[in-house]
Amino acid sequence: MENSTNTKGRGEKRQRIVSSAHLVSPKSPELSEIEFGLIIATHAFNRWMIRCMSAAGAKDMTPVDVLVMHHINHRDSAKRLADICFVLNIEDTHVVSYSVKKLIGMKLVVGTKRGKEVFLSATKDGAALCERYREVREACLLPGFSGQDEENRRFGDVAQLLRTLSGRYDQAARAASSY
Repeated sequence: MENSTNTKGRGEKRQRIVSSAHLVSPKSPELSEIEFGLIIATHAFNRWMIRCMSAAGAKDMTPVDVLVMHHINHRDSAKRLADICFVLNIEDTHVVSYSVKKLIGMKLVVGTKRGKEVFLSATKDGAALCERYREVREACLLPGFSGQDEENRRFGDVAQLLRTLSGRYDQAARAASSY
């Protein structure tokens, strides 16, 4: 972690908390702060998912396994591999395919062939695991939040910002591929 001092307007100084001071741009120094926030939030969220799923009863699951399990269980409707990759914004289908095989081996997911397509659904055990995850989440994570309208509005704003940033980074990744 690197701190860099920049002006905050009208001569006020403020410490910027960034991971790579050499990437801070005068055009938007705050973007480097967001990037550092994304880095540490990503690792904290991944650690949380693994530990929550472990507390729910499924050991040795990766963050991708947890995300795939929850998405397959989402709204109790069968999903194709391509749809899971699309929604989770995972470019490498092999990563999701490996998780699916692992979840099938754990008897949490089942695949049903319809024509040339395989549709994936949560088994009864898979749905029960997701419900236990929800219970652990409610017990361990939610007490730290107020649930007040203002807090929930701020969460909605952050969620919108993250979706916007995701689009910008996807577009920049495409541009960098042909740079």
